Amino acid sequence: MSYGTARPLRSVTLDDVRGAQKMLSGVARTTAMEGSRHLSQLVGSPVHLKCENLQRTGSFKLRGAYVRIAGLLPEERAAGVVAASAGNHAQGVALASSLLGVHSTVFMPKGAPLPKISATRDYGADVRLHGQVVDETLAAAEEYAAETGAVFIHPFDHPDIIAGQGTVGLEILEQCPEVRTIVVGIGGGGLAAGVAVAVKVLRPDVRIVGVQAEGAASYPPSLAAGRPVSVENPVTMADGIKVGRPGAVPFGIVGELVDEVRTVSEDQLSAALLLCLERAKLVVEPAGASPVAALLAAPDTFEGPVVAVLSGGNVDPVLMQRVLRHGMAAQGRYLAVRLRLTDRPGALATLLGVLSAADANVLDVSHVRTNPRLELAEAEVELHLETKGPEHCAEVGRALRDAGYTVMG
Repeated sequence: MSYGTARPLRSVTLDDVRGAQKMLSGVARTTAMEGSRHLSQLVGSPVHLKCENLQRTGSFKLRGAYVRIAGLLPEERAAGVVAASAGNHAQGVALASSLLGVHSTVFMPKGAPLPKISATRDYGADVRLHGQVVDETLAAAEEYAAETGAVFIHPFDHPDIIAGQGTVGLEILEQCPEVRTIVVGIGGGGLAAGVAVAVKVLRPDVRIVGVQAEGAASYPPSLAAGRPVSVENPVTMADGIKVGRPGAVPFGIVGELVDEVRTVSEDQLSAALLLCLERAKLVVEPAGASPVAALLAAPDTFEGPVVAVLSGGNVDPVLMQRVLRHGMAAQGRYLAVRLRLTDRPGALATLLGVLSAADANVLDVSHVRTNPRLELAEAEVELHLETKGPEHCAEVGRALRDAGYTVMG
């Protein structure tokens, strides 16, 4: 199926991708392809994970950044490069620039996770914090480029970037020549476009499925309109694919070569990240887990063998904690309850005894005894519990009610 009639501003060819692969030899890793027994059982055919989370800098972004910067003229290199990013592109540009001996300035939002800021600096970039959202950061980087003559390195909207990202597709065909479906996350579209260019020329029978977060899904309306359409205020935990408008260059390629674009919910992203950690023993960021989320959402709609591209693993530890808890809740393995009890000695111990008998593991307890909402002899307790699934959650709720407790949430 082909969406729309748009075409890329400048074609990206298989020869471009092959040239990028030669350029990246000894720079980017040929990342591992890991089989997933659990996903294979769900889908009913082999499922493999392309582990770009294990790439240098923790994502595929190094590929495109290096090819783009390596292709600059000597006078352009002398002027330096500038980029704007909340994380993965920033690190890719920083390392690529250092390897090529080019000075890099990277603008990042003030709220960017500290580990990503630190990593970008460690790779050699001059990091400048500006703005609260990426759009503000992007504007600052473009202004800097205009003032200084530094070359702006766009995260996805350039043919060289797309060619570099397309080397992921060549590796997939080499590592899994029998592949029938490739599933890849889409933000601005650089990775999906590159993979599509590399794969469709050599294997037009391979189905390519793009995945976006529901709260930042700019491609479905854009493909329907036949032109890039902006999504106002995109919201998703998957910051790697949190892009409000498709890039003009990748949009044309995606519209021509990508067979389908699906969306996934935040719950599905959380469950996918949890599965990657528990079953595959891989640390993956929410954007990187989006293809797995699509497989979990509708496993019987993919023809195998399937390759799911885990695009990155740069997840802030604080976000990881929140996402894992969210994923456990979505699977019925985490339960938060709030209730009131009589404020007397032993009341909390009695409550904990009820939970112990119900085989619920208490992770956290908040015990409030002084609050205007409470009667003089009341206390309010909020508990976070580890449970074994939806049925066990229901059993815990029944045990509390049978013991005379009123569960408020």
